[in-house]
This record gives sequence, structure tokens and C-alpha cells, in this order.
Amino acid sequence: MKVMTDQQKEYLKAAIQDGLPLTATPYKTLALQLDLPEALVMAQIREWTDEGYIKRLGLVVRHHAVGYRANAMVVWDVDDSEVDRIGELLRQAEGVTLCYRRRRQPPHWPYNLYCMIHGKCRDRVLQQLDRITGQYSLQHIPRTILFSNQQFKQTGGHYARYAG
Repeated sequence: MKVMTDQQKEYLKAAIQDGLPLTATPYKTLALQLDLPEALVMAQIREWTDEGYIKRLGLVVRHHAVGYRANAMVVWDVDDSEVDRIGELLRQAEGVTLCYRRRRQPPHWPYNLYCMIHGKCRDRVLQQLDRITGQYSLQHIPRTILFSNQQFKQTGGHYARYAG
């Protein structure tokens, strides 16, 4: 199989920075743009994923456009010894679209685990949270529910080279 040059790799990185092309065959579209075989483009992206250069390859869904108007960020104050286990449970829970850990910001912000739940109305989101809380016995964990009041542009992660 042909090998990509460093310049072709840089072009591929730039081409996928804002996401894959919105076509039925995004890898083929990239390959045509870069004048490379589709298998080579796919292999390079797979290599970057395996190496950890690409942490996550997924969709950014515009929830409002498909009728999901109630968006809740649930923030949890989880014991540090349990945060990985509980984070894994929440990540797999039906209705949770995003789950991640952050450092606490004491004294006013004790939360270290965050998850998003989207629904068509607040009551559905709260019902879903009640189901998750009961299913995984999380009632004892302090939490706050933050519903969004404004929609912002959603994008995937962007990375730049550090020049310093």
C-alpha cells in the first residue's frame, strides 16, 4: 500500500479538523480531495485513533433541529474514589449523550462529574434522570441540574500545535 507523505498527512489533518465531509462516502470524498486511495485515508485516520491523536470520532447532533428542546447538564459531586466507576455507568446510560470528568473548583463548585441529557421537554429529562439515578443507585450523590436557556454553536474539538 502507498504511504502518505508528511505533507499529505498535514492536509488530511486540516481537512478533518472541522469534521468529516457531509457526504454518503466521507472517506472517499477526502481521498478524492487529496488524490489518495480511500483505503489509505481510512488507514491513516485509524492509526491516529489507535495512537490517541484522535481521541473520539463521533457526531455533533443539532438537538434543537430534531425537536429536543430541553437540554440538561447534570453535575455530580462524586467521591474521587468512585468517579471513574460512576462515570462509566452514566456514559452507558440510556439518554446520556455526553459524560466527562472535570476538576472541582472549591469552595463554590464541588462538582467533578458532568453528563448531558437531552429531551423534548423538561419533564421527560427529569424522568430520564430519575430512571438513571434509580437504576444505578445514585440517589445519595449530590447533584445539580442545569437546563440550558440558550443554544450555542456546537462543534467538535479543535487542536492546534503548540509553538512555544
